[in-house]
Amino acid sequence: MTDTRPDPDALLDAIKQDELAAQRGRLKIFFGACAGVGKTFAMLSAARVRQQEGCKVLVGVVETHGRKETEAQLHGLEVLPLTQIEYKGRSLAEFDLDSALARQPQLILMDEFAHSNVPGSRHSKRWQDVEELLAAGIDVYTTLNVQHLESLNDVVGQITGIVVRETLPDHVFDQAAEVALVDLPPDELLARLAAGKVYLAHQAERAVKNFFRKGNLLALRELALRRTADRVDAQMRAYRADQSIKPVWHARERLLICVGHGPGTEKLVRSGKRLAASLDADWIAVFVETPALQRLPEAQRARIMKGLKLAQELGAETTVLGGSDLAATLLAYARSRNVSKLVVGKSSAGPLRRLLRQPLLEQLTRQADDVDVYVVSHEHDPDSTATQEGFNRLLFGEASRQKQGHGYVAALLACLLTTGLVSLLTPFFDLSNVVMLYLLAVVLIAVRFGRGPGVLASLVSVATFDFFFVPPRLSLSVSDTQYLLTFAVMFAVALIISQLAARLRFEANIATYRERRTRALYELGRELAAALTANQIIDIAVSRLQPLFNASIVLLTPNSQEQLRAENDSTAQADLGVAQWVYDKQQAAGLGTQTLPSNAMLYLPLRAPMRNRGVLAVLPEQLDQVFLPEQQRLLETCAAQIALALERVHYVEVAQDAIVAMESERLRNSVLSVISHDLRTPLTTLVGLSSLLAEGQVDARKQASIAQSIQEESLRMNHLVTNLLDMARLQSGVKLNKAWQLLDDVVGSALRACQRNLQGHQLEVALASDLPVLEYDAVLIERVLVNLLENAAKYTPPGSHITLLAQPEGATIRVCVQDDGPGLPSGLEQKLFDKFSRGNSESTTPGVGLGLAICRSIVEAHGGQITASNRQPHGATFCFTLPVSQMPALPGDEEIQP
Repeated sequence: MTDTRPDPDALLDAIKQDELAAQRGRLKIFFGACAGVGKTFAMLSAARVRQQEGCKVLVGVVETHGRKETEAQLHGLEVLPLTQIEYKGRSLAEFDLDSALARQPQLILMDEFAHSNVPGSRHSKRWQDVEELLAAGIDVYTTLNVQHLESLNDVVGQITGIVVRETLPDHVFDQAAEVALVDLPPDELLARLAAGKVYLAHQAERAVKNFFRKGNLLALRELALRRTADRVDAQMRAYRADQSIKPVWHARERLLICVGHGPGTEKLVRSGKRLAASLDADWIAVFVETPALQRLPEAQRARIMKGLKLAQELGAETTVLGGSDLAATLLAYARSRNVSKLVVGKSSAGPLRRLLRQPLLEQLTRQADDVDVYVVSHEHDPDSTATQEGFNRLLFGEASRQKQGHGYVAALLACLLTTGLVSLLTPFFDLSNVVMLYLLAVVLIAVRFGRGPGVLASLVSVATFDFFFVPPRLSLSVSDTQYLLTFAVMFAVALIISQLAARLRFEANIATYRERRTRALYELGRELAAALTANQIIDIAVSRLQPLFNASIVLLTPNSQEQLRAENDSTAQADLGVAQWVYDKQQAAGLGTQTLPSNAMLYLPLRAPMRNRGVLAVLPEQLDQVFLPEQQRLLETCAAQIALALERVHYVEVAQDAIVAMESERLRNSVLSVISHDLRTPLTTLVGLSSLLAEGQVDARKQASIAQSIQEESLRMNHLVTNLLDMARLQSGVKLNKAWQLLDDVVGSALRACQRNLQGHQLEVALASDLPVLEYDAVLIERVLVNLLENAAKYTPPGSHITLLAQPEGATIRVCVQDDGPGLPSGLEQKLFDKFSRGNSESTTPGVGLGLAICRSIVEAHGGQITASNRQPHGATFCFTLPVSQMPALPGDEEIQP
């Protein structure tokens, strides 16, 4: 009996989803076949109704395209001003997400859901902006054309001849709380187009000749209607599941075909396809994996896989179900998918088998009151009764004759030992009691060695009990006819117990195999999920699949020119020509397929949702390790997981490249902006001062002042260029010129170097008396001290107090520069060490923001750390550390004794 109670995990997930939905805003999509059907007008009309009900409505983005009727709907609605974004020398208007979030409307209107934002925006797509609005609890109305759905992009391109670049992932569409279909017949749409209500006159004429042909409009309208119907059907099935409604609702025809191992499997699939086409219905092909599957010959199990593949090629949705009751499993799945018609093959079981077990068709017709059952006949196949020697080598290994012989020998020995034990017990116990020992022996043999030895033990047990213990003894004759009933019952019980024990052992082996298969998939998926690069994925796949299938594995991935290359060492085994064909055609080829079957390897395409990610080549050592139906499905599942992992890593790399490109662009713009500002100012000053000197009308005292100003501006320019060159040198890798020396020397030279900048400030130097000798590059550490001291002098007013401290701290020396100026921007203390990063006073204080970045690079090259923090009540502190190491002994030190 099938358990029809709701799944507790599913109920818990549903409750969590309801809680999340209550916290998010609701998304309503006004969906249409193409532009001009009235989506924006309908959205604005619905928004005005909400506003009249007291809802706070904000127009985020609405494209009126010059339509007066649409513009009239905007009257009375608050419109959010667009923000201007500079891109390639042009200023482009874009949706202002931050302003929308700050205003916190109850409803916001976002036209053109699939729109791509201008580069430099927070998100690349408008639907991502909408996701952030929904997460903030704001309801969103938006519009969408059917050609923008990702799953229909290629279909629309084939129909119209125009490839739409802006697409929307289907899962975003499916997760919308409501979809309102805005429909308009093609003739009316063409009339609106001719009247200039869609595009301007010259645009409308061009549109009619290209995209807006009547045939295109009819096809797009059908796609929109079908996609909306699919969504409504999914909502209906979800409602039935939520309400635990068991009976099928015949709102839409849907077929379920039960694929079996019989000779008419292909005929069954083709008949189901024709029936689905005649009813214009969706169809599903399923196979129910029961324990009896493993007893089938390999040819019959291969027939199952062939039938499922044929159904998939003909356009069916295919799946494999698991269960012990075939009829109950089929009907439970049919009701969960709201299937209206069930198609099965006619049973070829004989009368005796029908008597012992009710056929599937009779079980279905008896239980399926709400599902129509169709039967497809088939021709008899003489090979369908073939048996398979040893059941399944995949489950039990090589069932050798020697091992089988051991079981039969053990059965005879067990009966012999039981007979000896019974002979010892018969003087003390009645025969009806000691006969139980024979049943125990039969059970033990059946559990340990299987059905055959168990049946032999049953026969021998009855014979030995009759021969040795039933009067007349040492004879198979029976003096009392009542013993005949005892023998019959004993044999029947022993046989049944043997059968049940053997079946239990068989199903335990099946469960073990399934557990091994599930564990292999789990471990593969877990390791693939943790992989960060394509090479890691390839290494994981090869290491996992080789022992799993006892085969050599080659993974080939494409380069930028879409040419395959092998990443592991088995390249010589793979035929790159065949692999390239498989990659281009996205079809399997090689061993065991209909394409190039003479090739020694099997080539499988790694199909991911967005595109093909490569080819998996398999060279099996034993064919049954790959080409058994169960192993084929396992291999295909592994290939799908590898493809998904490769696609995930690819998009991670794409995102990282985009981040790097954006950061490079930001740095480039920062360099140009800062350099142009900080170079232009001293250059302008130098030009003006040199012009005064050239005129020759300046007295000697004024000339000295001008010369000093020229020197100061030149030093500023020199300092700027020096910082840029030092930063470039440090980034390219600098070799430290370390030497053992005291810190006092470099502190003194740093103070002399920045003496001019420190004029007007109160300087205090406090160096600990026990500072050890350090190994460092004196020139670079002097540069760190100079930059920190000049930075303190630059950002503090005249008369401020600046302190230079140095003291031991564990295994390091800590050097700090403190001031009592305005301090650092809160929360940006560590960001100040980034290139071209400056404080809040950057508009009034000259500099390019490289000094602290240079300090960090130098300190980290020495193995130290540099930090920045604010002082109380005001001021800033910059500290860096240098490691203290053991100074090597100088020559002759060992001769000096204390």
